[in-house]
Amino acid sequence: MLKKEAYLAENLFAKDLEQIPTRDGYGEGIVEAAAKNTNIVVLCADLTDSTRNAEFKKLFPKRFVQVGVQEQLLAASAAGFALGGKIPFITSYAMFCPGRAWEQIRTNICLNDVNVKIIGSHAGVSVGPDGATHQAIEDIAITRVIPNMTVIAPCDFHEAQKATVAIAKWDGPCYVRYARESTPVFTTKRTPFTIGKATVMREGKDVAIIACGPLLWNALKAADELAKQKIQCRVINSHTIKPLDEKTVIAAAEDCKAIVTVEEHQIAGGLGGAVAECLAKTYPVPMEFIGVRDRFGESGDPKELIEHFGMGVKHIRTAVKKVLKRK
Repeated sequence: MLKKEAYLAENLFAKDLEQIPTRDGYGEGIVEAAAKNTNIVVLCADLTDSTRNAEFKKLFPKRFVQVGVQEQLLAASAAGFALGGKIPFITSYAMFCPGRAWEQIRTNICLNDVNVKIIGSHAGVSVGPDGATHQAIEDIAITRVIPNMTVIAPCDFHEAQKATVAIAKWDGPCYVRYARESTPVFTTKRTPFTIGKATVMREGKDVAIIACGPLLWNALKAADELAKQKIQCRVINSHTIKPLDEKTVIAAAEDCKAIVTVEEHQIAGGLGGAVAECLAKTYPVPMEFIGVRDRFGESGDPKELIEHFGMGVKHIRTAVKKVLKRK
């Protein structure tokens, strides 16, 4: 049963469900946050439109810095802004920031524990035709391993907007990944969002599906289809990968005795890894992992790539049935 308090959109699985990229949620969120806090500045690596900073630049031109295609400078400069009392948001494709700027993020930002917000746009294989060089599917792994870092993957437009506003108020380094492709808008403006607190979107006691990012919709769709086969899945939105909501994860393991994780990321080091690490030391249960399996991305249509890499609704259904046999 879908939880009323989760405030999911009406007609959740309708064909005409609104679809908007999560990066657009960042664009709205940064303007909202900046209007309330004059210390917020945005630094961009020559991708103003793609990273949805055009409106911020228009409204707050003196608080916008274009550094050009220099992602390492982008991160290092942001550390200086933060040490000077500003709240810098640094923006590029996720493959280049955090990817190309990882050392500067680790050493200049996180080692000094300064208040920089890292915005990784165009994450996942759903970048599509740009192919493997631009498909960041390792970004959660390389950021969550760094001390002092908070890591978030919003599920849709509304949650992306809320996450952007929330990290502006959060003290310390944050990484948030956003997608280029339009994806279902299945939460509402009233849906709760708190950094570090997962949300149970659907109740169930047979299997728990723990997901992050836009693939959460696939998890809900799979759970709906499985319910017709009398398999009741608990669906959890673990939008914050670090700090992981261990209390909610452990409760799911205790109640359901089996877990499936879902993410548009390498299986190694991502949400699935974080959940497995948590349960290995507290309440081990059978697990299955939906994600990219130790390979690079490919060029193609975004929706076709999700299926090709085994992250579609049917793959989640199969994983649930497989893990049930191991309970």
